[in-house]
Amino acid sequence: MNKPTAAGELFTELVLEVFRVNGLALEAGDQLSEPVGLSSARWQVLGVVDHEPAPVANVARIMGLTRQSVQQTADALERDGFVEYLPNPHHRRAKLIALTPRGREALRKVEARHAAWANALGTEVDLKNLRAAVSGLRQVRERLEAHASASAHDARTGGPHDG
Repeated sequence: MNKPTAAGELFTELVLEVFRVNGLALEAGDQLSEPVGLSSARWQVLGVVDHEPAPVANVARIMGLTRQSVQQTADALERDGFVEYLPNPHHRRAKLIALTPRGREALRKVEARHAAWANALGTEVDLKNLRAAVSGLRQVRERLEAHASASAHDARTGGPHDG
């Protein structure tokens, strides 16, 4: 049985801390978005399609979620009038999720609430530490993505990745 190295133990601590932060961030997001009829999940979908309409699969990929969970969220957003489905000129069946005026207004309200919240919390943490945390998490994400890509390659080819 393998035992974790010091680096492995520290990496595990980081992952556990990220899980805790994620839970608290989602809870805060729910509180920020609830007054306009959204949740963290709904807010995230609106944020992705704010830039341009996108198919569910693209939104899921950007958010790191399953297509099915984003589809359920998008369907709920459509029922509540925050998004609409538009024809996709590149794919007949994969419709595009687009913001409605109601969705855009709700998103802007949440973004304003978020800015005030982030500004207040941001002043409570040393800027140097924030930059280091972002940089470190970005590096971890990139390594995780590389390992996931290598694992997917191995699964397709039936062997270990050469790179």
